[in-house]
Amino acid sequence: MIKSFHLLFTAHSSDLFLLSINNLYIMKNNNATYNKYGVILLMLATFFLSEAAAQTEVAAWGNITGIRKEGQLFEFETSLQIISSDWRDYKKTGKEMQRPKYKREGLKQLVSTEMDSVFLTEEVSDVDKGKARLIVNWEPRAKRDGKFLIFNIKLPFEYGLESDIVFTDSTGKWITTKISQVKPSKGVLVKSVVVRSGLQTIEISFEKLLRMQLNTETLKGGLAEKVEISFVLSEGEIKDIKGKADISISVNGPVDKSPVAFKLDVTHPGRTFAGLGGNFRLQNPKTDPQVIDYCLENLRVAYGRAEMPWQLWQPDLGVDPIAKADSGKLHPHVKASMEMAQRLSKLGMPLILSAWSGPNWAIVGAPVYRPTPEGVWGNPLNQERITDTYKSITDYILYLKKNYGVEPDLFSFNESDLGINIRQTGAEHAQLIKGLGAYFVSKGLKTKLLLGDNSDANTYKFIYPAMADKETHPYIGAVSFHSWRGWEDVTLQKWADAATKLNKPLLVGEGSIDAAAWAYPAIFEEQTYALEEIALYTKLLAICQPESILQWQLTADYSPLIGGGIFGNNEPLHPGQRFWNLKQLASTPENLPAIGITGNKKSITMAALGDKEKGAYAIHLVNNGSTRQATISGIPASVKILRYFITNKQLNMKEEKQLAVQNGQVKFTLPQTSFVSLMSGK
Repeated sequence: MIKSFHLLFTAHSSDLFLLSINNLYIMKNNNATYNKYGVILLMLATFFLSEAAAQTEVAAWGNITGIRKEGQLFEFETSLQIISSDWRDYKKTGKEMQRPKYKREGLKQLVSTEMDSVFLTEEVSDVDKGKARLIVNWEPRAKRDGKFLIFNIKLPFEYGLESDIVFTDSTGKWITTKISQVKPSKGVLVKSVVVRSGLQTIEISFEKLLRMQLNTETLKGGLAEKVEISFVLSEGEIKDIKGKADISISVNGPVDKSPVAFKLDVTHPGRTFAGLGGNFRLQNPKTDPQVIDYCLENLRVAYGRAEMPWQLWQPDLGVDPIAKADSGKLHPHVKASMEMAQRLSKLGMPLILSAWSGPNWAIVGAPVYRPTPEGVWGNPLNQERITDTYKSITDYILYLKKNYGVEPDLFSFNESDLGINIRQTGAEHAQLIKGLGAYFVSKGLKTKLLLGDNSDANTYKFIYPAMADKETHPYIGAVSFHSWRGWEDVTLQKWADAATKLNKPLLVGEGSIDAAAWAYPAIFEEQTYALEEIALYTKLLAICQPESILQWQLTADYSPLIGGGIFGNNEPLHPGQRFWNLKQLASTPENLPAIGITGNKKSITMAALGDKEKGAYAIHLVNNGSTRQATISGIPASVKILRYFITNKQLNMKEEKQLAVQNGQVKFTLPQTSFVSLMSGK
């Protein structure tokens, strides 16, 4: 994928917290007063901050994805849309659709973006439990005749066509009906709308009357329904007039605190998880070293991936790169990348060497680092010089082996399914594996090829030609994809099945959830991002059973650390919630096979690993809901005690009191919006 570096300052303190801290310092000057009230005040400040902060879930592109009450997320999704007068042609705010900027100021989340020449800003504030305020400002930069600005809210599937909808019309009269009875072809002037499904309600209200229109759709043979409500924010067509809308959204309903039961199945162990890995592609010379040092010193990193800067290794085909390097003319970035590979190798971890770009002589056309107007990325390899390509890559590895003592376990072109920045078809990928793999063998190298190393899980068909060609199999060391997209169970299962069919390890070569997050790095400090990221990793453990998930990155790029000048934040370098999630996951005992685990709450993501002979087990749970009591059964009789770790917005891999296992069962409290791990052994 494309990774860049962007500086952005972000603040993360609420007014209440700052006020309380200021009062605390004042009290400290009076020791008696401080001793009596100081700790209490600090505890209260922290309590109120934790209750209020991150109540409203806001994506970095401005869409509100729900509001939390006591940890439970009442889901929906808003968007801003620019739509034609016939409601057929539209653009909307969404992931990887614009280039937004995001930041937090206390209890406010601010997003600015541009869509179809209209500059938009959104300010989302937590105003009360279960209630948010959204202020939208828009400024057209060009006339948009025949188009309108829309505020859209997509309701969850629980709100079907027979849900009740209550709204005020232009006369102030309250109208109650079913969603199915509202004519979608005719707009209705409203000032407030309430939608009710069972005991749950969502209310949207405005300062003035807006035209409302419903869009409903039955999906998959009537198994599910889609309900969207749109409101026209602009009074008329978008021309050259600035505008503003003040919107309130509130949710209500019972919070599910019912107990949850999990059950282990240790009878059919799967593939082993070596542990958390990391990407170490060097991009920021000033800030990378501190993050790399901290991560390698404070995490058990089980797998490493480093860059091969191929375009800098041999830019001129007529010049022998080994002779040039031996003469002291090794490019500084190549040298630094080789030293990074050496450092990882000395720590004993398997190493992936990946090339992002090739020298001009090895590709077709001028280098392409951004998509063309037709949406095409990257450059194909020049097949007329493919033997020279094999030799150039092999020379790099031979030099690395001779001068740095490193022989990579695996090699790949990064995301060649997409073209970041070498582009291949599935058939070309299969041919590369055979050709380059055989060339490695001819030079006495043990290095094998990654099958895939795809840009996301969705492009799984890219690996099928190589899977079908048995001549590739001896040269495939592992199967790999990146976790940026394609999180549906059925999609992830295809990768697990591919690894099973080939009897090869499966790797998540780049792990995280938003490939564009470098452009709005304040999102890295949000609970929303941290919880979604670790929930995905837990899901990957359960479905894919990878040998490793390699975090993108354990450098300053997408850093799990905060401060140190990274992203313009000059606080002292320190770990954030994402780092503690990674550390907790990395603490899984090494080389445990996946085992089965089931549970009865969809808001909880779960994975389990265990080895009967070692007596080592690890259970990972991500609770995206409220605090509840939990029970795990099916624990082997050999396990008597489980260590109990919690990471959330307030707790950093805090170890609670050990849990006693009785009759193969353990009971404990599962805190709201937390990553919890139970582990046996040391």
